[in-house]
Amino acid sequence: MASSTSKLGWYARRLVKMSAAEVASRAEQQALKAVWALPSLRPKASAPLPGRSFRATLPAGALNQFPERARRSVLAAAGEIMAGRLVVLGHVRHDMVSPDWALDPLSGRRAPLAPYCFGIDHREAGLTGNVKQVWELSRLHHLTVLSLAYALSGDEAFAERVAVHLRSWWRANPWLAGVNWTSGIEVGIRLISLAWVRRLLDGWRGAPSLFEEDGEALGQIWAHQRYLAAFPSKGSSANNHAVAEAAGLLVGALAFPWWPESERWASDAARWLEAELARNTFPSGVNREMAFEYHGFVAELAVVAGAEADAAWQPLGDSTWELIARMCDVVAATADATLQPPRYGDGDDGKALVLDPGADRWEALLDTGRSLVGGPDWWPATRPGATSYLLGALAAKHPVPERPLRRPCQFPDAGIAILRGNTADGSELWCRCDSGPHGFLSIAAHAHADALSLEVRHAGAEVLADPGTYCYHDQPVWRAYFRSTLGHNTLEVGGRDQSVAGGPFLWESHASTKLLSLEVCDDGEAAAWAAEHDGYASLEPPATHRRTVRLVKDPGKEGAVTGLELLDELETAGEHPLRLAFHFGPAVEAELDGHKLRLRWEGLAGPQAATLVLPKMLEWRLVKGEARPPLGWYSPTFGLKQPAWAAVGESLAGGPTMLRSELRFNPQEED
Repeated sequence: MASSTSKLGWYARRLVKMSAAEVASRAEQQALKAVWALPSLRPKASAPLPGRSFRATLPAGALNQFPERARRSVLAAAGEIMAGRLVVLGHVRHDMVSPDWALDPLSGRRAPLAPYCFGIDHREAGLTGNVKQVWELSRLHHLTVLSLAYALSGDEAFAERVAVHLRSWWRANPWLAGVNWTSGIEVGIRLISLAWVRRLLDGWRGAPSLFEEDGEALGQIWAHQRYLAAFPSKGSSANNHAVAEAAGLLVGALAFPWWPESERWASDAARWLEAELARNTFPSGVNREMAFEYHGFVAELAVVAGAEADAAWQPLGDSTWELIARMCDVVAATADATLQPPRYGDGDDGKALVLDPGADRWEALLDTGRSLVGGPDWWPATRPGATSYLLGALAAKHPVPERPLRRPCQFPDAGIAILRGNTADGSELWCRCDSGPHGFLSIAAHAHADALSLEVRHAGAEVLADPGTYCYHDQPVWRAYFRSTLGHNTLEVGGRDQSVAGGPFLWESHASTKLLSLEVCDDGEAAAWAAEHDGYASLEPPATHRRTVRLVKDPGKEGAVTGLELLDELETAGEHPLRLAFHFGPAVEAELDGHKLRLRWEGLAGPQAATLVLPKMLEWRLVKGEARPPLGWYSPTFGLKQPAWAAVGESLAGGPTMLRSELRFNPQEED
């Protein structure tokens, strides 16, 4: 449990990161929250408009050509839910016949559902347990899956289970009571789910009595929108949360236009959403949070809200659809041979809309983009799925003509460069290099201390891997490790991170990174990259880390590559302890032989091997799954971690230094 002193320290550090305007806005919101703490002073729900009905339906016959592969996947997932099982953030819940909306199944704690929501400290794990587990279930994604299963099969058992769960949620979570009302992003995503549940249940005779004819449901849907209109994320917190809140309010106001405020809510939300999408996105289309999973999340929110606006004949502006096209182009350009993009920065598996839990989110996003904004010829092939099919049926087409003519290899404003080539056996060698800003806004909430870090994949297999995220609030030691400099494929100097953390979503100092050079070949692919950062400028004496990465050409086969050369340079007038880390993917087995690492893994085409030649001036050790302190871990998804090999080279006293490494890929295992 956090002490009062540590909490006060966090508040002080957080306050420093706010502008005067943000402080004033937050004070205004706090005053309103204080007023609403008294039930007698809370606004009462407006009387619904007469003659209301649900009109935001799918077009007639929209499900006739639904992809068979997706149909099987949806029905299988719905069958698991009906049997009482659901995977939530990597862990299986077994209470899905009658869910406990307050339960964190990992700790066994039940978060409070009765007190006034703004009096609950959701960051306090001793009170709420792992609040992400509680919140995720109440996003109601499982109900959109059950609703789609009903729409595809006509089996009313799915619809009836949805009704039981929704009425249970209404009763357990009255307006402004409990942990499920403490965060606007949760309210926004839940409102998107409710709109799609009603849409997919439209053929069921019980749908009207579950929604527009039910007083409790009407009160809840109004309350969700009133909440979002009253408490928007602003200032240093206006990141993906603001986008989710705006998207949720827009979808809710358009799908459920049943109140006198609905028209105003919809127009305000559209302006808010378009402004936040532009604010949260670099001109290149990359999300500014420097956390790629949030790039996908924000892009999903944009296409879901855009489709809803089309269905209501109130489309978003052309400039927003052009931005959505650029966001999709970024995913297509950075994805590896298996359609997986980079993993840098935070990620909590947040999704805007879940229709088929078994689908790959990146393939689904690209196929949706192809359906709505078109895909250039260089985009990878994708298969139609539930999301792309249904959003495509709901939305208009928004072709964006001015697109890159060939696959970009860099996004300079975000500091992303992809080095790419083929080894002698035809397998893709993919390397993501980082020379971008630390993060977004003054707190850089979802950034990691990973300047100049690398990811390397061979035929889609992670060889040098980003560690992932694992957790947020409830395990501070693990939170610190997974976003530390030592936890990434880069150089730690002076025994500290490049950027200084002030809390789990707060950075007190931000390393600045500068791209020095990028060598681009005639085919448009990058072959070499160099950059530096100033994250160690505050050391005494100051130090600058500079890194160069180059693809190594195969002398025996024209156009092929054999691996990567890596040069780390430390420019300083004195001496500092150094630690250079290489983190391997979970499928990689590693064996240290002097200053060589033998790497082996099972690839798509069978056994694969590589050799990593390490700098001799460092003392090397190979670690896996150490806990005190953490080292040698990989998080495949939020909430899960597993041991993975890491090599750490250390020098207790080093001056101006040049460290050379080489990663060699072998079509056949070396002797």
